[in-house]
Amino acid sequence: MNLDYLKSFYVTVKCNSISKAAKQLHLTQPGLSMQIQNLEDEVGAQLLTRSNKGVELTEEGKIVFEHATTMLSIQKNIKKSIKDLEKTKKTLFIVACKSLGEYVLPCSLYTFKEIYTDVNVRLEVYNSTTVIEKLLSHEANIGIITGSYVFESIATIPIHSDELVLVGGPKTDFDNITIDDMMDIPLILREENSTNRFLLSNILAKHLIDIDNLNIVLSFNSPESIKSAVSSGKGFAFLPNIVVKQDLRRGNLKKINIKDFDSKFSYYLAYRKNYEFTGYEKIFKKFITSSKRCFCY
Repeated sequence: MNLDYLKSFYVTVKCNSISKAAKQLHLTQPGLSMQIQNLEDEVGAQLLTRSNKGVELTEEGKIVFEHATTMLSIQKNIKKSIKDLEKTKKTLFIVACKSLGEYVLPCSLYTFKEIYTDVNVRLEVYNSTTVIEKLLSHEANIGIITGSYVFESIATIPIHSDELVLVGGPKTDFDNITIDDMMDIPLILREENSTNRFLLSNILAKHLIDIDNLNIVLSFNSPESIKSAVSSGKGFAFLPNIVVKQDLRRGNLKKINIKDFDSKFSYYLAYRKNYEFTGYEKIFKKFITSSKRCFCY
């Protein structure tokens, strides 16, 4: 039975007027009359009699009206229950650095969602500086960053170790270089103020090297753009191992070993120290810091 026709019939009886009901239902009077006629055709009986005083229920109409009250009430309760459910659905909002957010975190979030099906997951990817800014401005409560940041109000937990890898195009004719050799090769780096560049600068400083003394030919704000340029033989780049792992496996890039060069670093879960995690955020915190996190490789 068409519930729209049933509602039109119900409102008409309550208003005791075709014209008033049509106005309430935002229908024309002929349109409303047609819906009532269609309902009468469905039940196989006349439901209303019309007069100058309004409308009057037939015996069959009284039966249909009684059931209409129940059916429309059920429909209303169903819609309310669905709306209430939508209000109570949990949304886990995460802001993550590009290295983890674009390459390995999606698989982890998929696994988390498979386990906790009632939690909606939303991920936004930025550089680590922006992730910290969003935490400090209360735009987000959970962040994942590259490297360690020192802020009085931000707490961090290490979740994954990595290293910066020097990569060249697949036709690069050498596999190993020294730190001195590294100073002369053309480099394509992440943009100024990026965490990747800041991280490289700190690593170089441990080897008593100033990043400005490198042969930097290009700067891009996208790991994918850097990989594309390097694979085409336009230069070399320092990128996190998790960013280039699949490209190395497929032969799109080639790893260049640097003798006695330590480039290890970590990724961290970051959050405000005074923030009280919700129940599902606590669950995610435990999940992402455990071996169950299932990063994509």
